[in-house]
Amino acid sequence: MYTIDLSIRNTAFPVSIERKSAEDAEAIYQLILTAMRSGNPDIVELKSEGKTEKKVAIRASEISGVQIAQRDGALATGGRPPGFLSLTE
Repeated sequence: MYTIDLSIRNTAFPVSIERKSAEDAEAIYQLILTAMRSGNPDIVELKSEGKTEKKVAIRASEISGVQIAQRDGALATGGRPPGFLSLTE
């Protein structure tokens, strides 16, 4: 399972959706990059494959970052908090 995390301006936590294959995750990543580069305030609508009832609609101009991470079953977070920054001691 692959998780696509979106960092939204003025929001502390990322918005996440899941894809089952690397190809699908990469396609979503490229879709989001294209929307971010357009500079238009278009709405990006996404559905999660992991939780089929999860849908999200985000104004593309408010997305400040995107990342893909592979998740492996019970070790989904890998001992790290979700998001773009992980601090270690």
